[in-house]
Amino acid sequence: MTTVDQSPPPSMQLRELVFGAARAAAVRAAARLGVADALDDTPMSAEDLAAAVKTQPGTLRRLLRALSCQGVFAERPDGTFEHTRMSRLLREDAPDSLRYIALWCTEPWTWNVWPKLDEAVRSGRNVFEEVYDKEFFEYLNEDAPESAHVFNRAMTTSSSQSAQDVAKLLDLRGVKSVADIGGGQGHVVASLLEKHPGMHGTLLDLPGVVENADPRLRNGGALSDRVRIVAGDCREAIPVQADVYIIKNILEWDDESTRRALANVRAAARPGARVVVIENLVDDTPSMRFTTAMDLLLLLNVGGAKHTRQSMVDRLTAAGLVIGEIRPVNPYLHAFECTVPG
Repeated sequence: MTTVDQSPPPSMQLRELVFGAARAAAVRAAARLGVADALDDTPMSAEDLAAAVKTQPGTLRRLLRALSCQGVFAERPDGTFEHTRMSRLLREDAPDSLRYIALWCTEPWTWNVWPKLDEAVRSGRNVFEEVYDKEFFEYLNEDAPESAHVFNRAMTTSSSQSAQDVAKLLDLRGVKSVADIGGGQGHVVASLLEKHPGMHGTLLDLPGVVENADPRLRNGGALSDRVRIVAGDCREAIPVQADVYIIKNILEWDDESTRRALANVRAAARPGARVVVIENLVDDTPSMRFTTAMDLLLLLNVGGAKHTRQSMVDRLTAAGLVIGEIRPVNPYLHAFECTVPG
């Protein structure tokens, strides 16, 4: 039996590739309009959906047609539209929602820095400060509160969805204390404390982050008597001692910031303490397309990078940590189990 290749010819594949911005913009538009939230289990016409989300029917149909070509929503033979597995991820109430991740990756500032990728590749430095005259996070917090909100919601979504996977992976029997370094709102440490009732935890992150910590960790929360919340920058100091340190998805800055953060963990930790570093890897096949794209975005906004397995090993070794197992947390994350030598 002869198999016919149905893929477009290279000339069309390249044309589609350079129109990637249109696809990203279409996903962003659908997320901002709330199309996925308006569409439930019953297929709807473009006219009814347009009335629900307050748009013009004709232009909404064009948006849905473009998205359906990518597997986001599906058009039925009668002209109505229905959900697909991908479009359901844009619903805000979906347990595995990617709505805020989609918005974060298409925020207004991204459209201004992507065209300067050649400059960043040439210089090896971020271009964000050239465009906005401010360091990335300074700009977010001072000039772009809506974008900062989207960023915080995206990070919360990502962390909460992976926290249970981390808790399942780590064997913390007999561990008395755990510290989540740069742990955001504390979803990982909260999941670990819930799994291990006899353990105490510490959450360390920037003041503006920890003030919005998971309600379970704040005063009056179910875990508040077993956790300490510390406001600080792990690149400056880590005033925390623990049996286990968790460092998840934060070693993506420039090399000097990564070096300082690891050196501070090494200085704070007692001999024999465990350090678990959890990262996406650019040489991890299931997530290669997403992670390599995020790697380029990190270059543009903070001069940072995603790591390969070997580059992460090199940095951990240079910090004086002894690397043990390297294990998958889920299809998109790997955990590097390390110890602090005596």
